[in-house]
Amino acid sequence: MKSFAFATMLPLSAAAVLCFLTGCGRDDVKVYKVDANDTVATPPPAAESAAMPASMPAGLAAPDNSGLPKLKYTLPDGWKEKALTQLRVASFEISGNGQTADVSVIPLGSMSGGDAANVNRWRGQVGQAPLDETELKKIVESVEIAGQPGELYDIAGTSPGSGDAARILGGILHGDTATWYFKMMGNADLVEKQKANFTAFLKSVSFDQSAAPAAMDASQLPPSHPDISGMSAAPMTANTADKPTWTIPVDWKEGPLAQFLVAKFIIGSGDATAAVNVSQLAGDGGGLLPNINRWRAQLGLTPTTEDEIAKLPTIDASGAKATLVEISGTDARAGKPASLVGLVLPLGGQTWFYKMMGDATVVAQQKDALIKFVNSANYPAQ
Repeated sequence: MKSFAFATMLPLSAAAVLCFLTGCGRDDVKVYKVDANDTVATPPPAAESAAMPASMPAGLAAPDNSGLPKLKYTLPDGWKEKALTQLRVASFEISGNGQTADVSVIPLGSMSGGDAANVNRWRGQVGQAPLDETELKKIVESVEIAGQPGELYDIAGTSPGSGDAARILGGILHGDTATWYFKMMGNADLVEKQKANFTAFLKSVSFDQSAAPAAMDASQLPPSHPDISGMSAAPMTANTADKPTWTIPVDWKEGPLAQFLVAKFIIGSGDATAAVNVSQLAGDGGGLLPNINRWRAQLGLTPTTEDEIAKLPTIDASGAKATLVEISGTDARAGKPASLVGLVLPLGGQTWFYKMMGDATVVAQQKDALIKFVNSANYPAQ
């Protein structure tokens, strides 16, 4: 097994991506092996539109994903690196006994189209009919990806081009700034033999946060968000002296940091999970209303108003007042029902953002634990 690290080069510009995510191209595989060029030819009809295409359509620049962390992994024996394409941050080829399989890793932002759209696109690539979300839940498997709960889909069918038996293994991991799609596609027998290697590869993945830019990336905020170019993000390393200390609930598992985050925790297992993100910005962090509306957008909700914000309850925390936010909707990235409990705490010329989002039952059960966690904080001297 070989260990590698790849810098991700490609995150998503929402405006440029809208067209190609809704039907300007797709990862169309005719045989077993994806064309190394991953080019997009004629746009498919509307009925065949698919999320997560292979590349940007002609005339659109490749998205800049430099804000994502460096991808690291252990490469299974027999996997060979192949040329990257516009959306891939890692790409491999497997062969044996005249059989081939292709492995790709693609990160997509909030306009990825949702899990159901992408899994059904995979199903179409092996001649299978789409399923609704209820049916998809029956076939999903739990898998560990980068130390976090992920989803694995095992889809068998035939290659539309040759009619031969084909198979897809697809792993999905929802990160803070992108959803990561890991896919193996190829000869059915070869993919079956490689399933253990594929799941081991997913488990070996990690993200090198030190590779992410130190400056805040305003493109990851909504267009209406106030200018934050003069603000500094909280340090990203876990051992920074600027990080508060907390009493962490015993069932919270520390997760990998991403840009903007001071701390991250994962709660639950399988489909019933939630993530707690802690971030900090200078001053008012751009304002209470824009940040709450950013959270609302993550759940597919329309913006609220200053008048409604004024009605929100507050709690005492560290000698200050923290605004308590509770909302429910549909996770814009996963396409699944979700809830959010957040606390916004202005303190010492900074604003701290505590957000717990995920499965509604888990979030409801962990609300009190989140409030106790915030109240336990011991902040460094400013």
